[in-house]
Amino acid sequence: MNKYNITWMAPSLFAVALSAQASEPTELVFLNWGDYMDPEILEEFERRTGIRVKQTHFVSDAARDEILIETEGRGFDITTVDGTSIQILAKRGWLEPIDETTIPNLKHIAPRWRTTHEEAETYSVPYFWGTLGIAYRQDLVPFTVSSWMDLLQPSEALYGKVSMINDPRDLIGAALKALGYSLNSTEPKELAEAEALLQAQTPAVTTYQYVSFNENSALVNGQVVMSMMYNGDAMAVQEYNDNIAFVLPKEGSNIWVDYLSILSASTEKAAAKEFINFLNEPEIAARLAQYLYYATPNRAAEELLPAAFKNDPVIYPSEKALEKSETYRHLPARTQKNRAAIFSRLVY
Repeated sequence: MNKYNITWMAPSLFAVALSAQASEPTELVFLNWGDYMDPEILEEFERRTGIRVKQTHFVSDAARDEILIETEGRGFDITTVDGTSIQILAKRGWLEPIDETTIPNLKHIAPRWRTTHEEAETYSVPYFWGTLGIAYRQDLVPFTVSSWMDLLQPSEALYGKVSMINDPRDLIGAALKALGYSLNSTEPKELAEAEALLQAQTPAVTTYQYVSFNENSALVNGQVVMSMMYNGDAMAVQEYNDNIAFVLPKEGSNIWVDYLSILSASTEKAAAKEFINFLNEPEIAARLAQYLYYATPNRAAEELLPAAFKNDPVIYPSEKALEKSETYRHLPARTQKNRAAIFSRLVY
């Protein structure tokens, strides 16, 4: 083969290689809670852009953090993240700063939710917000539930039929609120009182695993009659049994905000930004809110929601209903260690 032939063929081979690369579909790996995305919306995104979204699910914020620690933040393009974890993950160098010029639909997000947590505005985009409360079977609980104490000090008739949450912040936070304290308390005495309350409740608890919110849920079949639950999940499980009700306890609770963050190790950052921008198109955000039964931080999307959805006090609690509730804050290392020990003594 002479030099002329080599020179002539090389560009042809290069063109074939480029063509093969161009034909390979882009794939985003999305680290997300289970059942926290509408599959039809993912399909629509792929039809529009050719970008496929593959989800990897986690069962708790702690489990997500363990996955990221094991992989050093690699192997994923986008993750849902709770507000208190943003600062921690950003300090590890795992989160990509948000460039607002590449996600123009950020203009629809209410500033309140962008700045609720430290570093949130820099490294994330609000996804949904909601509350933590009590889901219960009105036909199987012989009183109207209104307080955390109804869950934490149930009658003996309900023993073995109560479900709690496998998360130290939520578990200990509920007990602190029941006692009239801040769910962000750092006081050892208050934390000891919360532990004593939770220890006294243990005979009533059948599981510390989050109950499912599908047709096989323990709330649907009556194995569990009262459970800690996030508001939108309670609405979802009501589809299978209309005897299920949700209450935001009178002592107040947690107002949580979930965010979307791009991983700094992602090799598909442009596609990740395109996906987040797509999710914040008002019509898409409104559809997703109705699918998940959660309040959207997207103001333009709220204008498209049915009045019955926006006026539902479970999804959109009034300011008065929320006045005793709080958002989680980053706690000192000593307090986190104390809470981890309390949680371990309760659950393991």
